[in-house]
Amino acid sequence: MQRSIAYFSDDRFLDHRTPPGHPEQIDRLVKLNEVLRSTPLWKHLTHCTPDAASIERVLAVHTQEHVDLVLNTCTNGGGMLDEGDTHACPESFTVALLAAGAVIGAIDVVLRKKVHAAFCAVRPPGHHAERDHPMGFCLFNNVAIGARYAQSAHDLQRIAILDWDVHHGNGTQHIFEEDASVLYASLHQYPFYPGTGASSEKGVGRGEGFTLNIPLPAGTDEDRYLEAFKEEIVPWLSQFRPELLLLSAGFDAHKDDPIGGMRLTERSFAKMTTLVRDIAPVVSVLEGGYDLDALARSVHEHIIALSR
Repeated sequence: MQRSIAYFSDDRFLDHRTPPGHPEQIDRLVKLNEVLRSTPLWKHLTHCTPDAASIERVLAVHTQEHVDLVLNTCTNGGGMLDEGDTHACPESFTVALLAAGAVIGAIDVVLRKKVHAAFCAVRPPGHHAERDHPMGFCLFNNVAIGARYAQSAHDLQRIAILDWDVHHGNGTQHIFEEDASVLYASLHQYPFYPGTGASSEKGVGRGEGFTLNIPLPAGTDEDRYLEAFKEEIVPWLSQFRPELLLLSAGFDAHKDDPIGGMRLTERSFAKMTTLVRDIAPVVSVLEGGYDLDALARSVHEHIIALSR
């Protein structure tokens, strides 16, 4: 390893419990950490314990009604937060604050140059959570909260968010679509859940031109992803000159994932990482990825690529 990498995780992320058989399960992190501990990479990481985000930081992104919905649901014993399958248990509100706090902590250590990059092994994920409601397994939008924090606490003027989860990050797009200071780019399976992310969605008002969607059909392989990176993503990011690059790093475009329909491998994620790691300081945040072995292998390769 040539570059130091911070690894943010905590056993408290296992306190967010979903029903039996739910794809977004505690074993995602259990398996990930088990596999990473068995590799030489583990001892080279800078291990960091996150602090919970403040309500003030969450309200910079979400409405009070959104926060109250999550809090009240958890206080009353848990339950469904949307019309789909976004679940909360009594501990989920606290865990969701911790997930957002991990991103904030990672931004601090990266921008203060204590490490070269950071990976946040968090749950619940965040990129589907819109300004005013949870959805898609996501309670609060971790990456969006981090971006607003970086602007206010570190006075950044240009932040880029790159999302390669197999699902479009509708929540992140929704939050920043009118904002020219935050560039949002997404490669995703389309048509697919949540139904957004057409190439015609390019931002609104002052934010027009600062959203880039690259919808890809089911069955897309590594070659097409790398072509999109080289011909669209990298030039677009380089022209914007971000001061921070936040990765919504979902690994459910892996060929073994039970939810997605793409054909990537763990090496594909390493190659994509290599193409963007030098554009700006990187904070990578776990989103999807539901085959336990594929997720662990992919995160390992992703962090190795960040470190080189």
